[in-house]
Amino acid sequence: MQRTVILLGPQLAQPTIGGVLAELGIRKQVALVHAGYQERESDDAALIATFGVPAVNLGLHRRGVEVFREDKPFTEAYQARQQRLRHMQSFYRVRLDKTEDAAKTISLRYVEPELLSQEEKVSVDQFRGLDSEHLERCAAVRTAFDKKWKASERPAIARHIDELRDTLASVEALVISGGHVASLYNRLALFDVLGQLGDKPVIAWSAGAMVLTDRIVIFHDFPPYGSDIAQVLDAGFGIAQGVVVLPDPKRRVNFDAHAGIQRFARRMAPATAVAMDAGSRLVFEHGKLVLAAATRLSTTGDVEHNWDGSPTRFSTPHRFGIHV
Repeated sequence: MQRTVILLGPQLAQPTIGGVLAELGIRKQVALVHAGYQERESDDAALIATFGVPAVNLGLHRRGVEVFREDKPFTEAYQARQQRLRHMQSFYRVRLDKTEDAAKTISLRYVEPELLSQEEKVSVDQFRGLDSEHLERCAAVRTAFDKKWKASERPAIARHIDELRDTLASVEALVISGGHVASLYNRLALFDVLGQLGDKPVIAWSAGAMVLTDRIVIFHDFPPYGSDIAQVLDAGFGIAQGVVVLPDPKRRVNFDAHAGIQRFARRMAPATAVAMDAGSRLVFEHGKLVLAAATRLSTTGDVEHNWDGSPTRFSTPHRFGIHV
């Protein structure tokens, strides 16, 4: 798709969405996906007030509830698929934890630096292998489900897709907020929202930004419980390629953990790990990054707080300003 995709930092304290819509030349109605907030999906007035233009809430969570109430055979199969994916995520997490324990133990050994560097590479490769295998298995489960159940052909779902197509035809852009990332991803996929949108611009933040990338990565360096190992949840929609988005880093990323940042960035490579705080922005054209104002986590373990996406790479003048 030849669309513009803009990923933003959190919009709670310092909303920038209104300015972005103005820069895009949006003057008429936009569509809002607020499904990540589930039962609070309709609580959108304060958010829409920051847009500066009218907005229509697509109500994806509500539509999902209606589908699951109406189509019992599909609902049972869908719930079974989700349960399987949850089990797979749990087992993958166990493997990650064991690999992390081994990597930390090895990193503390007193041996020559060259050998330690080689062992660190082995550990990173093990993480990358687990991530890749998990993504492939998740994709296989989703593909098999889609092939068997053909969601878009089921009357209860097709009706909503038709309604959404009509609504999306009348708007100038799609805005996707945050919330529960898995719920947001599943509702967008169930109703094929991006497939109905054509080449209209997409603006998203937090969980909304995460689902638009190649891989949805769950992370928290300061979890209230459990370990802090990052994990891949699933493949994203891939319309913002080459980055791993880490929203709200002030609360979730330990910027002082040099070794941890190095390992994570190397694990995610060749994708760039990008921390997106308030005011951050990534602009994509044709799926590729063309402008950036965010924080980059480098494969050396350094943190580049004023990362601009590398001027040598993005030397072409662009119509969007960056205000951080």
